[in-house]
Amino acid sequence: MDKQRFLPIDREDMNSREWSQLDFIIISGDAYVDHPSFGTAVIARVLEDAGYKVGIIPQPDWRSIKDFKRLGKPRLAFLVTSGNIDSMVNHYTVSKRRRDKDYYSPGGKMGLRPDRATIVYCNMVKQAYKGVPIIIGGIEASLRRFAHYDYWNDRVRRSILFDSEADLLVFGMGERQILEIADNLNSGFDIKYMHHIPGTSYKVDTLDNIYGYIEIPSFEEVSEDKTAYARAFKVQYEEQDPIRGKVMIQKHNEQFIVQNPPAMSLSRVELDRIYNLPYARDYHPIYEKDGGIPAIEEVKYSIISSRGCFGSCSFCALTFHQGRTIQSRSHESILEEAKKITSDKDFKGYIHDVGGPTANFRQVACEKQLKEGTCKNKQCLFPNPCKNLNVDHDEYLQLLRKLRKVEGVKKVFVRSGLRYDYIVADKSDNFLKELCEHHVSGQLKVAPEHISSKVLDLMGKPRRDVYEKFVSKYYKLNEKLGKNQFLVPYLMSSHPGSDLHAAIEMAEYLRDIRYSPEQVQDFYPTPGTLSTCMYYTGLDPRNMKSVYVPKDRMEKSMQRALLQYRNPKNYNLVRDALLLAGREDLIGYGPKALIKPKEGEKDRPYKKRKTNVRETKGNRVERKDTSKNSIKKSKRTKRSK
Repeated sequence: MDKQRFLPIDREDMNSREWSQLDFIIISGDAYVDHPSFGTAVIARVLEDAGYKVGIIPQPDWRSIKDFKRLGKPRLAFLVTSGNIDSMVNHYTVSKRRRDKDYYSPGGKMGLRPDRATIVYCNMVKQAYKGVPIIIGGIEASLRRFAHYDYWNDRVRRSILFDSEADLLVFGMGERQILEIADNLNSGFDIKYMHHIPGTSYKVDTLDNIYGYIEIPSFEEVSEDKTAYARAFKVQYEEQDPIRGKVMIQKHNEQFIVQNPPAMSLSRVELDRIYNLPYARDYHPIYEKDGGIPAIEEVKYSIISSRGCFGSCSFCALTFHQGRTIQSRSHESILEEAKKITSDKDFKGYIHDVGGPTANFRQVACEKQLKEGTCKNKQCLFPNPCKNLNVDHDEYLQLLRKLRKVEGVKKVFVRSGLRYDYIVADKSDNFLKELCEHHVSGQLKVAPEHISSKVLDLMGKPRRDVYEKFVSKYYKLNEKLGKNQFLVPYLMSSHPGSDLHAAIEMAEYLRDIRYSPEQVQDFYPTPGTLSTCMYYTGLDPRNMKSVYVPKDRMEKSMQRALLQYRNPKNYNLVRDALLLAGREDLIGYGPKALIKPKEGEKDRPYKKRKTNVRETKGNRVERKDTSKNSIKKSKRTKRSK
């Protein structure tokens, strides 16, 4: 593999290009993969295309400054990112156990990046070189631009700009911002005065030159008052739009964090240019001896066709990062990339995916978004599709048809997320029919996430009847096509709003459809999501209503076990949950039972019972006293009042 296809990672590479100094050095928590699915590669190639000399220090040893000096001192700035994934999510499961594998490291090896990588790297850069501008970006920095709840420390942390001591934070995808920053630095503009660029955040000591801003509750307030935290989050959530969004400030002691409105969406021409840059489309050859980088396997023969998502699921951070406005590439650009893929010597004829955050979103939700921005207090699909929503799969369908005809392509799969409610809202079945006929590899993964209405409403997901309509359509079309293809639903346990009764409702649904999920995702409270705000505060910031939050470890284990109640390892947890919820009727041998009774126990006839589980201030679940004496006492008390 030719090293010249990649950007410099050491002095030898610089010398081969006859470069004595770089303009920008990118420090990344990921191994170096030069593919458009990796943020470091995209930012590096965008800067290179603009005429700047760029080098990359991937996964430096953070225990000394030696690695941070590998490429010398950059002329303009250091750009620091934790990589494609948050370093804490990368390292820890939702139960806070250390993961076994890092898919963005050589051979999947763990331990090649530190916890809170962005902060650690910035501190090492400051030790290595004094006075060089430091700009942070990527998912880890982007979602921590304000004071935020940190699940791993179980407390509110201040903006990452303070802990990293960076000069500027780029949030969102970053290409537009980094080019403007680069041109300003190259013109001699001091970074400490670079306060005008959309899609950036910075620190100031005074608000004298800040105008037209919204002030949200301070770091001190949100640290001490959960109601203030929820109010602050609501404003942040509402202002994430490049057209109507306002400047926001948040006080931290005697200083202020200032967030400019998000950067404007890229045009189709701009997006095409970015994806047409000369990526090597592979990992750097230095990793060959370690077995390569596992993260490339699924994306190497995949095509990113769009950005943004107007689905707005509560547990997803896309609203804060990519935004709700869809940006899509042209057919010509995508077909050109498909031809590049077919020329790869290892390509077997299968394009693994054509999509983005949501594959079947290829156009803005409505024309109004282009002029006035996204709606402040309304969602495009929730609780029902907006009357102004443009529901049309024809353009995406035409793209898939063209890709199927590319020479060397045997099959084109769609494995990105598909919004089934958007498919159901389409008056035509053409897209779903061709999806089943040509683009499903035996099973289609969709994400109903739950079945309980009260949980789905908090998730921002469609109700159960919408999912069932989709399921019915899907299987009828497959039957007509003579295909035996299945649905694999993604399910989530312990989301805010989910109590034991909601988990039992889901278990009964799985029993009735005779489905046993192999995997269930526990809700993971990560920065920047509406659901994380609910998890921390116990409030829905949209209406400030109280939300039940399952935090007790035993209850979370029970909820997860209920969704996999057929697994013998979960028997005791399921039994305890059913007894605790007063649902002994689901223990028996009848068709409605979830589990069998223990040896010596009597079978209980099936009878659906009323809720007899209550929530307490500590978020634990307790049994109510449902004895006859207790009920009589309750009636007497009511009469006396």
